[in-house]
Amino acid sequence: MLLVTTDRLDRPAISNSAWRLGTFLLHMFLTLLLCAVLYVNGETAALGVRRFARRLLGEAGDHLVLLAAGSIRAVALGIVVTAIVQTALGAAGLVVAGVPYVAIFAAVMFVFCIAQLGPVLPMLAAVAWLYLGGATAAAIGLFVWTVIVGLLDNVLRPILIRRGADLPLLLIMAGVIGGLVGFGLVGLFVGPVVLAVTYTELCAWIAEQEATPDAGAATPAAPNRP
Repeated sequence: MLLVTTDRLDRPAISNSAWRLGTFLLHMFLTLLLCAVLYVNGETAALGVRRFARRLLGEAGDHLVLLAAGSIRAVALGIVVTAIVQTALGAAGLVVAGVPYVAIFAAVMFVFCIAQLGPVLPMLAAVAWLYLGGATAAAIGLFVWTVIVGLLDNVLRPILIRRGADLPLLLIMAGVIGGLVGFGLVGLFVGPVVLAVTYTELCAWIAEQEATPDAGAATPAAPNRP
């Protein structure tokens, strides 16, 4: 009787887990399918978006679309590529040092790098693992490698972000962190786009307000006729 009751209680949990797994796989398939379609027809889709934005706002709309594309490119280059490079170098160091479960450490490092926390904490855990296991030389070598890999993003990330878009680094980083906290993985790209568009429009609005009085002051006054 107890076994039957336990089996009945476990069935809803198994069904929920299977449903979540199926939903995740379906979303993953649809995402990959959409990415494939956009990749094949990317130029046509980009041209359609630019024409639609130009129809709504004129040249300003076209500029905003290009700005959004540049922001996404900056995040893809500056954040994702930097995370991949740091994770790969960190995992290589773990393999050389002889740390077990390298795949788990690499996955945690990648998540930390995407979240802008860096790979230092997982690698320090590996250093402690080696030190407590008696491999002092390997722990010291991995610690030095951890410092090098941890400081790499300070050099690599600004270069890559500048290649993607001519925007302030602090603006991109604030958008990445805020978007990731507020909207998850999608917010990694949505946050910088929203901040970049808002920042550009605000700067244009301020410049327009400053240019109007200057233009009025530069216009000579008409002479008074008797």
